[in-house]
Amino acid sequence: MHRGTSYLIIDRDDDGNTVGSTSIIRGVGCLILGAAILFLLSPAPNTHPVSVVDGGLLRQTPEQASAYRAIDPRERTRKLPVRVQSLLAQSQIVGNRLEEVKEGKKTVEEIIHSGAHLAGIGMGNSDAISGVHAGGIGSSGHIGAGAVARNHKSAPMTLSEILIFLQSFLKKMNSSNIKNKRATFHGIWAAYHDLAVKLLYPWDREYLRRMPPRREDGSVFLSVVSFRDEFCPATLKEAFAKAKNPQQLFVGLVQQNCEEEKCRSGVLEGNKMEDVKADPDCYLLFCSSEVGKKYCNDGNIRLLRMKDTESLGPYMARYFASKLWRGEEWYMQIDSHMTFLQNWDALSIEMLKNAPSEKPVISHYPPPHTADLVEKAQVAAPRLCGPIFATSDLESQIIRLEGSYNYDSVKLETPRFAPFVAAGYMVAHSDILREVPFDPFLPYIFMGEEILLSARLWTSGYDIFSPTQSLLGHHYVRNHKPKFWESVHRAFTFGVHNPLQMLVLNRVKYQLGYPEAAKDMIKPKSLFTAVEQYSMGTSRSLEDYLKIVGLYMNTKEVHYTAWCETGTPPPGFEKYNHLYET
Repeated sequence: MHRGTSYLIIDRDDDGNTVGSTSIIRGVGCLILGAAILFLLSPAPNTHPVSVVDGGLLRQTPEQASAYRAIDPRERTRKLPVRVQSLLAQSQIVGNRLEEVKEGKKTVEEIIHSGAHLAGIGMGNSDAISGVHAGGIGSSGHIGAGAVARNHKSAPMTLSEILIFLQSFLKKMNSSNIKNKRATFHGIWAAYHDLAVKLLYPWDREYLRRMPPRREDGSVFLSVVSFRDEFCPATLKEAFAKAKNPQQLFVGLVQQNCEEEKCRSGVLEGNKMEDVKADPDCYLLFCSSEVGKKYCNDGNIRLLRMKDTESLGPYMARYFASKLWRGEEWYMQIDSHMTFLQNWDALSIEMLKNAPSEKPVISHYPPPHTADLVEKAQVAAPRLCGPIFATSDLESQIIRLEGSYNYDSVKLETPRFAPFVAAGYMVAHSDILREVPFDPFLPYIFMGEEILLSARLWTSGYDIFSPTQSLLGHHYVRNHKPKFWESVHRAFTFGVHNPLQMLVLNRVKYQLGYPEAAKDMIKPKSLFTAVEQYSMGTSRSLEDYLKIVGLYMNTKEVHYTAWCETGTPPPGFEKYNHLYET
């Protein structure tokens, strides 16, 4: 196209005068006037008018809402303004009210629920009332994410749906990271938070509403998250080879790899790094092995691939892995560099069934991978007892758990009570994923997840136990191997991870009752977005838990409680004392 080209051709006479210009312009004007008159006279497309109340919130009467619900949901969407349809397609739930969330003036839940009445969306729906999901158009004119569709979907999401969404989210997050390459740690958090509010959080609430029912068929879901780990293929091979019921074992694998031709090593001696080849592909290596072919072909491995520069840390990787659960009866969580005792799966479940609790969790720090697990099976397993308040400036006084120790001289069939869970080996029934779901607003942390999960589990009515015997070994020393925070530095700028992690840890500390992390003490307020949806349970109080495990947040002191080290039940559980008499 050439600049200055005219698409209205007007003829001229021999003297250069225009011919018919007046009549043409008059005709165009008549057409415009006629179109305007037709627009004004035509009826409104929405046959169920709404009234404007509550400062701009659109509401309907129950009769209007009932009639509206009878309309095909696709027709509803077509009649929405183009801008609203766009927001709906993009799953944006807050739109231009995001600043209110970031400033702490409104919570995401308040904004979502305030618009739950548009066109009957969420009206009379117990899920919307309970806060599981809601949608609508508030005073800003923005529709809740997927509100129309959610009101008519109750079947569990398919694995394909889940993977498509997660891959789309990661792609958009990667684009956001590129745009924010030089951002400060506050800017990185803000970018992640805003994207999670628009996309991940509403999807997560929808996923939780539509989780599949828990089967009772002995099936096991094994959560495995790998970050550039060469031990991952061997871990999967041994897990299946030594399982008593490998056909009942289903793995949710989150593989975070560098797949470029030129990758970077971990920090080597002299604080140097060097170029290395692409990381081993855990999934492909396992699936091409003699052990793995059958199980991959049978669908026992569910894979989410991530670039190493997309890594949000081990906690968020476990979040993603948990979404690959498809109704298996038991939930197990391990690291990607483990060794196994024969029949480890059946023995783990047997320990759960032997625990004196309706909602038991078995967990500890396993012995090192060099341990002879057959020999270890003859003695009592180590137990995780001792917490400390971290003293490093980089750890923000978060509670860290010291290693497991062998406290018992006698091995019992009944698991002993324990105060904490470890992220690298944990076994429970899979209702844990529904009742204590992972928090999508905890990116970039490497510490704090274990104490937070321990408290959330206990307050939700779960009792924590140590295993009666060691079933897995763990590669603990991985010097010079790539770490996820090094990829964070490559994605953004060197050194940004430490202050970023300290910022996000304020969300963890708030939930655990650190006085310096109270809402009126912390900025930005976006750190508290949807925090109550992923916090303590209501079966027991946080105060009781902290007292039982000897943690005092105000003074940062740890009081020796003795019950864990001596192997007796904690205060309040004395009725089980007879089970541990030797």
